[in-house]
Amino acid sequence: MPAKDDGSDKEKCLDLFLKIGLDERTARNTVANNKVTANLTSVINEAGVTDGCSRTVGNLIYTVATKYPANALPYRPTLLQYIVSSKVKTTAQLDAALSFLATTGLENLDLNKFEEACGVGVEVSTEDIKQAVNEVVEENKATILELRYRTNVGELLGHVRKRLPWGDAKVAKDKAAPVATPEKSPEEDLNPFLIFPNPEENFKVHTEVPFSDGSILRCCNTRALLDKHLKATGGKVLTRFPPEPNGYLHIGHAKAMFIDFGLAKDRDGGCYLRYDDTNPEAEKREYIDHIEEIVQWMGWKPLKITYTSDYFQELYELAVELIKRGHAYVDHQTPDEIKEYREKKLNSPWRDRPISESLKLFEEMKNGHVEEGKATLRMKQDMQSDNYNMYDLIAYRIKFTPHPHAGDKWCIYPSYDYAHCIVDSLENITHSLCTLEFETRRASYYWLLHALGIYQPYVWEYSRLNVSNTVMSKRKLNRLVTEKWVDGWDDPRLMTLAGLRRRGMTPTSINAFVRGIGITRSDGTLISVERLEYHVREELNRTAPRTMVVLHPLKVVITNLEANSAIEVDAKKWPDAQADDASAFYKIPFSNVVYIERSDFRMQDSKDYYGLAPGKSVILRYAFPIKCTEVILADDNEIILEIRAEYDSSKKTKPKGVLHWVAQPSPGVDPLKVEVRLFERLFLSENPAELDNWLGDLSPNSKLIIPNACGVSSLQNAKVGDNFQFERLGYFVVDRDSTPEKLVFNRTVTLKDSYSKGGK
Repeated sequence: MPAKDDGSDKEKCLDLFLKIGLDERTARNTVANNKVTANLTSVINEAGVTDGCSRTVGNLIYTVATKYPANALPYRPTLLQYIVSSKVKTTAQLDAALSFLATTGLENLDLNKFEEACGVGVEVSTEDIKQAVNEVVEENKATILELRYRTNVGELLGHVRKRLPWGDAKVAKDKAAPVATPEKSPEEDLNPFLIFPNPEENFKVHTEVPFSDGSILRCCNTRALLDKHLKATGGKVLTRFPPEPNGYLHIGHAKAMFIDFGLAKDRDGGCYLRYDDTNPEAEKREYIDHIEEIVQWMGWKPLKITYTSDYFQELYELAVELIKRGHAYVDHQTPDEIKEYREKKLNSPWRDRPISESLKLFEEMKNGHVEEGKATLRMKQDMQSDNYNMYDLIAYRIKFTPHPHAGDKWCIYPSYDYAHCIVDSLENITHSLCTLEFETRRASYYWLLHALGIYQPYVWEYSRLNVSNTVMSKRKLNRLVTEKWVDGWDDPRLMTLAGLRRRGMTPTSINAFVRGIGITRSDGTLISVERLEYHVREELNRTAPRTMVVLHPLKVVITNLEANSAIEVDAKKWPDAQADDASAFYKIPFSNVVYIERSDFRMQDSKDYYGLAPGKSVILRYAFPIKCTEVILADDNEIILEIRAEYDSSKKTKPKGVLHWVAQPSPGVDPLKVEVRLFERLFLSENPAELDNWLGDLSPNSKLIIPNACGVSSLQNAKVGDNFQFERLGYFVVDRDSTPEKLVFNRTVTLKDSYSKGGK
């Protein structure tokens, strides 16, 4: 693990950032990023606010530190004075100022034009904003009523900003949101899938693809195509969950599964588990087997398991048809040349080669007569489009690599952009659901299906799931695993579903977490991991039986209990255990040697301390009060070796402190020894993926192994995957590293819950 940076400097920076009004979370995340820390410190000094300022000014200063254009640095002090003097006081004004300065660069700054450009001196009242919101809402009333609570508030706010560019955006949002998004009905609260249309509605135009020549492709199915589709499906909803088998699934895939399988289940349809296996070099049997197993663990049952490679022949034939229709060509540009030409919006020299020539070359590619890297098949789309994903995307490339599923039959493989929309169509998928980063690919998706004249599914994008204190890109996860920063794909600190399962989290709690987030298009939101932990606690509180384990044992000898005797007491597995239900209890011996946590004993007592101290009494949970009568110290007179105590058999003593404990099961026999692993956040920052040196943000204290904890004897029969609540310590699960000689427990979550007390 990386070494810690100098703590004193970081504390000074943290104190400075808090002084300017940054919230503690933002301040701590900033300190973790050296580049932003240096910029912000310089800007604070330039602004002359090292002694502090208002939160409003501080947030604007923070924006200057992170977004100021590098080509206009001489004018940064000028902008900061406008901010400190409250002449520039809103984010809209600051955005305009930054844009103006970026355009100005090192030229002479015209202050009059600058002030006009960023609204200096313009006052916009709350009433002005309210009136503008009401006007915009009234103008869009028909759309709002039609879409109900699914109205795009951001679009409405855009209209408000055009009317009042210097108005407070937060006030506008607060005024617009309640009007444009009325409360959901109970049914909609319970059913997040009501936003999706029915299959028979898929003849309406829902996407328009503009071309550089001024024409527009209005995407929809003809009645004939839709009728053919509905006849094949019986009108049922068909979705697909299409992971690429090149890594282990993470919690983001749990959201995708919930939407894909959940919609199909809600409409009494089916969901394919389709392996998107178009890249033979990255795919492994290990990943294929893992995905199938984890989908089942998450509670989903595929209608059918398919592979994109099942359709390689159909995909090839359709590629030939695409060439014949004049919509594809064989290209000989190198990857670097393709990149350069796309950036310059230049056509490939081979774009207009004869169709017959492309057909002949494509067949030679298929038959292995063209070297790898010497040719590709590209779609003839729109090189002058504003959409980068319409710049003649690659449909096929040559790879002399055997395929894990298809064997060595093929040496040309289709690209994702070519294959996934066609296979959606071939499988009669009704709803093709994906995350928002694929939104710009929608144009290419529909262009290709239209060019081939085949059925077009309904495409809908939703926001990615971003969870705090972790990374979820496959590239970063793969690096953590392969470079041994973690202990494999199922390390309990990872947000892989295998890691969460090993940590003791349940599929039902993960699905509840995903459902609670909802199916929205609001991208970029970072969800606190505490929200997931809240759902896990909610479930384990109901399902995990209670037991007792002592992590750091301190020996207590009960002097008024005979050494060869033990009193059997009943301990509750559940808080609401009924006395007449024997299965709700487990037996534990109270013998003359018990063990408590070292942290539950102090030599000096205090009013707010409820543990054991010399001359003080506590209750051992489910057993008796005990009173400390003597402390046995080591030769250094500091280390505590043993406590002597007396128990109150009458239970008349009523101390406030209640401790968990473990006893010797019989004279001279040690309690059950167990290993306990305590896990914390893997990363120190909330959003490590944003950091340049994200590996430097790994926490050195994310895993603590306690090799010699002791537990009650009833735990000896626990099986891998069994969940427990260790009283006063948290929720734990039996790990697969357990052996007949020694059980290993992973902490799932602590008992403390900060999310339900106001976390997000």
